Amino acid sequence: MLLYGKNSIFERLKANPASIKNICLQDSFIVPHIIEELIKLNNISVERLSGNRLSRVKPAKDLQGIVARIDAFKYAPVDDLLNQPKGKQLTLIFLDRINDPHNLGVIIRTVACFGGMALIISEFKACGVNETVLHVASGGENYINISKVPNISNAIIKAKKRGYWIAGAVISDDSEDVNKISFPFPLGLVLGSEGEGIHYGIQKNLDIKVRIPMGGAKLSFNVNMACGILCHEICKQRGAYEQKK
Repeated sequence: MLLYGKNSIFERLKANPASIKNICLQDSFIVPHIIEELIKLNNISVERLSGNRLSRVKPAKDLQGIVARIDAFKYAPVDDLLNQPKGKQLTLIFLDRINDPHNLGVIIRTVACFGGMALIISEFKACGVNETVLHVASGGENYINISKVPNISNAIIKAKKRGYWIAGAVISDDSEDVNKISFPFPLGLVLGSEGEGIHYGIQKNLDIKVRIPMGGAKLSFNVNMACGILCHEICKQRGAYEQKK
């Protein structure tokens, strides 16, 4: 795989330098001192290229003068996410058919910022962790586990058997205002696809339907925006829950 952009490569150099095979720099690119030091510290080979040649290595916008060849992305086994010690369970974010790589990248970065969370995505009819996703995630993939499963419904059922409560972002008459709900833990949150939301087969396994109140136009939040709002509330309540134990 190819990783590009200063922030993405800087975070990879900090968190997982062994995954970097080599780095290509545009001949006019001035390497920030901290990146240069990390490259030397980890003995990573560097190649200087013209702008045209670098664009042939990775035809994309926003290369920012730096491209790294890296190992293929490694997904975490879903059982590893579920088999955490009691009291230290991760909050699981299940993504139902998210197709836009930019949305997935933002969600990865958002979940990484909050901490204590992991992502579970589908193998089918969904975007995987590709080069665009990694660029948008800006290094977030280094700080969370991401699992890819054949069937999201089965993964949710497995989580419920491990004691997880499952909430889903649903706009309906029977959904509850996120500002008024008290989340149980350990918790899984389901976010639906950009166009269709959470499909019916998964909705049957939800313990809680939650909505984000909208005082303005009756539209809907983008899935990555909804993820940020809901994860903020979940983390706030999770902190209070852990203090009481």
